[in-house]
Amino acid sequence: MRTAVTTPTSGIPNILSIAGSDPSGGAGIQADIKSISANGGYAMAVVTALTAQNTRGVTGVHTPPAEFLLQQLDAVAEDVSISAVKIGMLGSADMARCVARWLDDVRPPVVVLDPVMVATSGARLLDDDAVRAVIDVARRASLVTPNIAELAVLIGAEPATSWAEALAQGSALAAQLGTRVLVKGGHLPGERCPDALISPQGGPEGALILDGRRVATVNTHGTGCSLSSAIASRYAATADWPTAVREAKSWLEGALEAADLLDVGAGRGPVHHFHSAVDPRMHQRFTDFAWRDTTAVRNEILALPFVAGLTEGTLPADDFAYYLQQDALYLREYSGVLARAAALAPSEDEQLFWLSAATSCLQTEAELHRTWLAREAGKRFGEGEAGPVTRAYCDHLAAAAGRGSYAELVAAALPCFWLYATVGDYVQEQVGDGVPSGSHPYADWIATYADPGFAAATARAQQIADDAHRRASSAERNAMLTAFRWSTTYERDFFDAPRVHGAGRHRPADLQEDAVLA
Repeated sequence: MRTAVTTPTSGIPNILSIAGSDPSGGAGIQADIKSISANGGYAMAVVTALTAQNTRGVTGVHTPPAEFLLQQLDAVAEDVSISAVKIGMLGSADMARCVARWLDDVRPPVVVLDPVMVATSGARLLDDDAVRAVIDVARRASLVTPNIAELAVLIGAEPATSWAEALAQGSALAAQLGTRVLVKGGHLPGERCPDALISPQGGPEGALILDGRRVATVNTHGTGCSLSSAIASRYAATADWPTAVREAKSWLEGALEAADLLDVGAGRGPVHHFHSAVDPRMHQRFTDFAWRDTTAVRNEILALPFVAGLTEGTLPADDFAYYLQQDALYLREYSGVLARAAALAPSEDEQLFWLSAATSCLQTEAELHRTWLAREAGKRFGEGEAGPVTRAYCDHLAAAAGRGSYAELVAAALPCFWLYATVGDYVQEQVGDGVPSGSHPYADWIATYADPGFAAATARAQQIADDAHRRASSAERNAMLTAFRWSTTYERDFFDAPRVHGAGRHRPADLQEDAVLA
């Protein structure tokens, strides 16, 4: 072994990219350097191939001798503490075998392989001997991140045409290699872009599914390079694969959203790696763009049968009782989340706000639940077990609280305030002022929506989120938007839970954090 690879004492991980060069800057080591830097690492690069390319395609490739590749690798390893290695284009069997031998000799703690094998056009970039050599490198990796076409080449199959088929192929590859595989759904049809983190022993059923939105842009050059180097950087910082993939995926989504701000080339342009630093939305209020970002889910909430039934007074009593039971159980845990926010709050004023909100969960709101359940449904407050949506929502909030980021926790907690108030405003508007007291079965409940104190608390929570966003780091800002999206999604499913799970009904579902929700 040539050198011992250790973690740098500065706390900033040193990430080595081993990949080809893209002179237009959108992919390869150029994209890796930007991605690593944007995700908190110090970027280093060893070149495996020189390409002549731009946003419209590759016109030439020059591969230096494998001996020179090894000289580059040794020069870095003999002097720098390497926290993680990202491997991209290897180009030939000789280059792949050289990298494999170096990995055996140096043994870096983390290796992420993006197996560049297939061009966007679908053309194979490597011959069979080179593919076998890349597979040999993959066995040494901590994580392999193929796209759909590359996944097929690695297992010797036709490209998957469905998400279920892609999961099966990813599971087969993970078992074959004995390492983790990230299955990426971006090349499959559909409105969503899910990814799946699969362990060698997990199989398709044990995959961690991370949902994602399909961003409407043609500027996607270098997404695979950028994602894999971002994951390597975030894992070196967090030492947790689900967290690293989640954070990198959220960052890449933002880079795709901001890609059209760039004007690079006439073909498929690059993503905007430094979107958090210059993206105009970062100079807006968090609540403005988070609200716009979740418009579709919010509209789905207002169209739910539960909301219609609550408005019209036709909601079955058993469904409402199930909702109240689940809400009571949720509020108990939510109060703990708000208390955690108080502990993390940077000012006494914000500490007092969150503590007051936590108290309200256990007193004011809970009292109405208790009274209605006992009077109308003959049930005890909090009776029963948390349903799958309630459990998943609480687990999501607990995870946000456990990560220790005040900004992320505030964003995760905000939809419970804001969407409750939004549904209340909608129901009040639909019911109007002409409903006599007592003639509507849920009149008492609807009246709580008009509470001026809750409206003021919602406005204060929004202001705190905006203030936290201004103070937050780039990674925290991405985490805030992700947390807000998930809480909004869980709020939708919570309002729909009485129809799906209440009154003896049940549908099989895996509503754990990062699952693709219906």
